[in-house]
Amino acid sequence: MGTAPAEVTQLKLGKLKVARQRLLQRYEHQLFVSCLAGLYGCQWRRSQRTHAQPGHCCCSKRECCSFALIVLTFCLCLVFLYFWSEARNDYNDFDWFNFGNLGFWFPWSIVLLILAIFLFTYVAVVLLLAVCLLSEGQRLYLHWCHKIGISVTLILSIVASSVLTDLWSKEWKTVLLSFQVTAPYLHIGGVVLMTLLSWPVGFHVFRVNMRVRRMAMMVLYITVLVSLYLVPLGMHSPCIKERSSLGSAPALIGHRGAPMLAPENTYMSFEKALAAGADGLETDVTISYDGVPFLMHDKNLRRTTNVKDVFANWTHTSPAMFTWKELQSLNAGSWFFSQDPFGTASSLSADERLLAQNQSVCTLRAFLDLAAQYGKLVIFDLYRPPRGHPYRDAWISRTLDVIQNESSIHSSQVLWLPPEFREFVQEIDPNLQQTTGEQAPVEELQLRHIARLNIHYSSMSEKEIRKYAVANISTNLYVISEPWLYSLAWCAGAHSVATNAVHILKNLQRPLFLMTPDEYMLMWTLTDITSFLLVVIIFVFHWWRERGLARSVDSSLLLEHGSYRQFRTEVNDVWSLSDMSSSEKQVPSL
Repeated sequence: MGTAPAEVTQLKLGKLKVARQRLLQRYEHQLFVSCLAGLYGCQWRRSQRTHAQPGHCCCSKRECCSFALIVLTFCLCLVFLYFWSEARNDYNDFDWFNFGNLGFWFPWSIVLLILAIFLFTYVAVVLLLAVCLLSEGQRLYLHWCHKIGISVTLILSIVASSVLTDLWSKEWKTVLLSFQVTAPYLHIGGVVLMTLLSWPVGFHVFRVNMRVRRMAMMVLYITVLVSLYLVPLGMHSPCIKERSSLGSAPALIGHRGAPMLAPENTYMSFEKALAAGADGLETDVTISYDGVPFLMHDKNLRRTTNVKDVFANWTHTSPAMFTWKELQSLNAGSWFFSQDPFGTASSLSADERLLAQNQSVCTLRAFLDLAAQYGKLVIFDLYRPPRGHPYRDAWISRTLDVIQNESSIHSSQVLWLPPEFREFVQEIDPNLQQTTGEQAPVEELQLRHIARLNIHYSSMSEKEIRKYAVANISTNLYVISEPWLYSLAWCAGAHSVATNAVHILKNLQRPLFLMTPDEYMLMWTLTDITSFLLVVIIFVFHWWRERGLARSVDSSLLLEHGSYRQFRTEVNDVWSLSDMSSSEKQVPSL
């Protein structure tokens, strides 16, 4: 009986030592918390910060709204960044669209990408600071500078997304296509993110006294997590298939030649494309005022020639209204270096630069002869001359005359795309491969003797491609220059693609992101199981820690709205515990 008080004292001292150790561990984080609070709310001094009381909300209603605004801005910035990064295949079109409207060249697409990355990084850092503060049990206070920055970022993201959607709505189809190759990896990223969020969620779930709020947090988190676990059940990707079922790589057709390596639609550009391994060539044909078919895409000569210097008053005149002699006087290569549309002009050697700078407008005959020399296919858009042009009604027959009588190409090498007077063209030259951009029923295409479809890549569908292939109608997709898009076209079964990047795509030995169903199943199950185990461990740890803290000392405080007991110990009390423990060791036991 005489030793009972000493045993009780020893037990209390043991509990208080544990409390002291935990308190000191908390103080060891003060430097880390100071950095977080300083960056988030400019609260660098400890006296400026408030630790969230157990069982209470981590911030005021105003700060809750600020946190919700950060989350919303983060989501919109993420969507915009993903949208714009996946639209990279069409950056050149976007920049030339702005050139046509503004009248001067500027790489707006790259600037927009850098801006999107900057804004997303800023919002992500602020959100990370907030989550870390919540994990440390700190009350949130967002500085007014960040509030302004987040609001401006939110407005910019909404405006940019709205404008691009209005002007370039087809790019959302590109985003949907990208999910077919990135979805398995986005799924893993989402599961990893939710697993990391289990730490602050678990921390607050076991600190909240109100049962309704606790259940709401748990139900919301578990619903999102389980939904992510089950997302692959509704996922389909052409790139998840057995390797034995993968067809041959789509043939590469140089879109206006090799516009990354030489000025587009010039003889040098087509030579570059063939040297890089192109299986075919694509161009655009216009007929001069005196009846010479030549290669030009735009409605005027301002972008790809020096017409402003030679014919200053004709900068907006249709190319078809120039005679061939006038067209020959123009330089069609110097613009490539002043504007550098793909940022690749510096890759040319000194000799190549000299050759490119002296390129002239190319004729259809020279183009066809080059393709005939290498035995390559050709496809081209044919533009009808404007009213008042001598060949306004004879543009089809004049082009056929060049193919049949003036060039050395065989008609079977020509994919005839112009839809006008197709029956007349078939009668004149039945060896031409009839090509259309219309996705009509198979029976209708067969009646029109269509051998190939030429459609925009955003219309890509594995099911449709296979349906036409059964009827011996091949599919060409335009314009694909990004490796991931080419990989998707390969997996979907496309027969050919028109591209600006023959030299890049030719080096792909197999599709990117290709995996077998078994490999994907293994990746999916391992990710979900690992995540589930980590989430359970984290939640159990938080439950154990909060339960242990509540029972660590006998002097506990019963909260007004719950049964959670709060441990409070001042620094002076901690060190007095050490003194008390050492003095007791010096007193002999009775």
